Amino acid sequence: MPSANGPRGPRRPTRSGEAPAPAGRRARPRPRIGKPDKPRFPTGPRAADDTPREGDRIAKLLARAGVASRRDIERMIADGRIALNGEPVTTPATLLKSLRGITVDGNPVKEPAAARLFLYHKPSGLLTTTKDPAGRPTIYDKLPTDLPRVMPVGRLDLNTEGLLLLTTDGELKRQLELPSTGVERTYRARAFGEVSQAQLEELIEGVEIDGMRYGRIDANLERRTGRNQWVEMTITEGKNREVRRVLEFLGLKVSRLIRTRYGPFKLGDSQPGEVAEVRQVDLIKFRKTLK
Repeated sequence: MPSANGPRGPRRPTRSGEAPAPAGRRARPRPRIGKPDKPRFPTGPRAADDTPREGDRIAKLLARAGVASRRDIERMIADGRIALNGEPVTTPATLLKSLRGITVDGNPVKEPAAARLFLYHKPSGLLTTTKDPAGRPTIYDKLPTDLPRVMPVGRLDLNTEGLLLLTTDGELKRQLELPSTGVERTYRARAFGEVSQAQLEELIEGVEIDGMRYGRIDANLERRTGRNQWVEMTITEGKNREVRRVLEFLGLKVSRLIRTRYGPFKLGDSQPGEVAEVRQVDLIKFRKTLK
């Protein structure tokens, strides 16, 4: 016969006004207040039978191999240019452990080599693109022919000059471009008009222009000659034409724009058109600092 304490041992003492749980039945646990329990199992991609899937998306692997950016690879897949063991790949979400058996336009793809990063002093008057329908010159028309296949990290406008990072690794390119990574970019702008240091300091809280929100900007007035001045600006988001738009919003007309720094990498005293490679030890050290 069950004891007075019940078949499963002593019962939990009841609170004032609370009815005891019926004998032979376990009291329902009270809900916990606060953060939910962590999932007991991994929550990554899963197959149809609910087992965890292994590998990386094909677009990510091909970008790391320097084939193209993820977005371009998605277009290549849609065009039927990428195949696995002779069969066209139909989705960029395809998971692979390696690039074995992958071809692009019928050509086998090699496994990615170690990422390489180059510092290019982009001259004014070049587009940061592979081809231009209007026939205007691009950076690829002027880069040294002995460079490996490289992709630009972000863009510099046609008339913007200075430091442009080039990499062989699509994943590194993506890391450096993401605003969430918080990599700083510094520019020097020669502008015509009137602006005060106090106005520039207000940009530290960000600014909204025509519905577009720009985050923290560290801006300083370097020197002024009449109504011409040099302004230095450091940003972390790198939105399209961000520096020019912010300065125009302040009533300035930009006549020259130079990017002097991207993260720890500086333009220095290099000449327009020059290319220098970042040492592997420095690149590895830098990648460890990325969020």
